[in-house]
Amino acid sequence: MLYRLYQPADFAALYALEEICFQPPIRYSRAWMRQLIANPSSATWIAEDNKTMAGFAIVEWTAVAKGAVAYIQTIEVHPALRRRGIAGELLGRAENSACAAGAVAIWLHVDQENSAAIRLYESRGYKRKGREEHYYARHRPAFVYARSLKESKAATHP
Repeated sequence: MLYRLYQPADFAALYALEEICFQPPIRYSRAWMRQLIANPSSATWIAEDNKTMAGFAIVEWTAVAKGAVAYIQTIEVHPALRRRGIAGELLGRAENSACAAGAVAIWLHVDQENSAAIRLYESRGYKRKGREEHYYARHRPAFVYARSLKESKAATHP
């Protein structure tokens, strides 16, 4: 598996994966996805298997009084390639990009029924900080998870 930063030529494959992973009304629009990726305060990591997109992650950060805070917009892995550590590797790379940008904490929303993602986040030190009712379409709630990035400064991921 090759992990690398997004390049503009990746957009068609990235959005095709978005269409596989999410159905309307949960799916991001093309315009919103382009806006997320183009944000200079973000990083998009790609996982590639034999030149085919296997997954991707998008992280954004925002300056605050004590540094920056990062938010995981999405981590998506092709359904046929799940449970191979791809999401964990993408998460680590997103965290490291956030650290490099000065982020001291990171947070995310996760569908309360996505047990595989919840296990991943908890195994990486994320703590449940709350729940947002009706966060996702069709009134589905989300858990809010967060963790400090201060201890990640010496992380082993590139």
